[in-house]
Amino acid sequence: MKQIDPKTLFRQSVDLGDLTETDESFGDLPQTPRADTRLSQQAIEVAALFSDRPISRRLLTGSVRTLEFCALTAVGWATLAGGDGLSATAHTVLPPLAAAATMLFVQAFDGYQIAAFRSYSYQLGRIAAAWAMVFAALVALTWVSGQEVGLQRDGTALVRWFAIGLGLFAAGRALLTRQVTSWTRDGRLERRAVIVGGGKLAEDLIRSLEAQPGNDIRICGIFDDRTDDRSPSMVEGYPKLGTISELVEFGRRTRLDMLIVALPLSAMARVQQLLRQLWVLPVDIRLSAHTDKLRFRPRNYSYEGALPFLDVVDKPLADWDAVSKRAFDLVIGSLALIALTPLMICAAIAVKLDSRGPVFFRQKRFGFNNEVISVWKFRSMYTDRTDFDAKTLVTKGDPRVTKVGRFIRKTSIDELPQLFNVLVGELSLVGPRPHAVNAQTEDRMWDVVVDGYFARHKVKPGVTGWAQINGWRGEVDTPEKIRRRVEYDIYYIENWSVLFDLKILALTPFRLLNTENAY
Repeated sequence: MKQIDPKTLFRQSVDLGDLTETDESFGDLPQTPRADTRLSQQAIEVAALFSDRPISRRLLTGSVRTLEFCALTAVGWATLAGGDGLSATAHTVLPPLAAAATMLFVQAFDGYQIAAFRSYSYQLGRIAAAWAMVFAALVALTWVSGQEVGLQRDGTALVRWFAIGLGLFAAGRALLTRQVTSWTRDGRLERRAVIVGGGKLAEDLIRSLEAQPGNDIRICGIFDDRTDDRSPSMVEGYPKLGTISELVEFGRRTRLDMLIVALPLSAMARVQQLLRQLWVLPVDIRLSAHTDKLRFRPRNYSYEGALPFLDVVDKPLADWDAVSKRAFDLVIGSLALIALTPLMICAAIAVKLDSRGPVFFRQKRFGFNNEVISVWKFRSMYTDRTDFDAKTLVTKGDPRVTKVGRFIRKTSIDELPQLFNVLVGELSLVGPRPHAVNAQTEDRMWDVVVDGYFARHKVKPGVTGWAQINGWRGEVDTPEKIRRRVEYDIYYIENWSVLFDLKILALTPFRLLNTENAY
């Protein structure tokens, strides 16, 4: 996808209004936007432009470091293997130490910045200098320690290591520069942001952001509830795409990274109203502080260039945390599938023999960021009574459930096919349980029953979860039960770690022994 700018597509001449810092009028804001909020055609078109997944800059720079460290270490071990003047310990330790020192020097020379990746000559000169400095130190060390690594007994060992290492750097960085240039052109190496609030504050913020050297924040548009002259339809060339309620729906359609609230910190009531709506999205939320008279200690701010921001909400499971969790799901999920295959085969045969119809059942449920996914289960109801929309809760002694269905539901064996959802990336092993899209309690949708319900979709749903471990599984027939589930789900999201996932997985088989609420 070519890089497309809403500022270019939707530029038009408008008169910019003025917003003063003491203005408190913002209108009444709803508690939680519904999932069916409609967007304007303009917002839909912009959302489509940014629907692809951007590349994490932290993941990219971290991956480059890791690959270069491994490559230099491997080359060192290979080239020094024939050096008979080098002890086994030195042969094992020197290459990784030299590679680590090189990484530190390259970092000090800004060689792991995205801006450096775009310029081949810039990065290659600094890398060659770092590699040469490490080798100069290595030669001095080997002479002092008496380990003449190829300088006397094998005159080419160090030379080969240096030359091959530099050649790898040159070839690898050439490929990296080409790829980064392509990603930059296609808009994949940007942080996509929406400005919340319009008028003069938004205008000043946009100008300041675009003036920052190396700025990688790409503004997708502006959202503001006001419709008067203080919030015009275009600010600094960027269109106002809708209201705050519509922003939540826009955030579910678009791969956003950040929401920047361009409102004065003195207008705390307005800011709190906004945050109650926007915290359900899996994005970073920042308050612009560059024009505020209120000043906090420097450690309270984060900076984009020289612009100060207050960090309000951080995206959960970002960057390397997301990689760790996905690797955990793939490894443990694959092992679980192998171990449980005999049980799943027996369950499939039992379902087929018990009643007519397919073995598997698929149901539409909410996934990450409110996306609708099809979750796999073993069929536990009679085919002609299956409730695909989950509008009617399963109760104790429900006549729709088959004999085998009652057993596999009580033991959660019916959930085992969801391991396939885990392997394709739709579910995680551990996370908030995926709820059916039309799930209701007392004829009310669950997002109506619980304010902030959709915050549980800030991460992938899971086959098991913290709420289920604490007894909140089975029938949801009262508002209190769904509220408690959501509370535990939010706790899990805010306190996630790999060890926490391992704890939940370890406790799951024991908690399944309690079948009191499982029908």
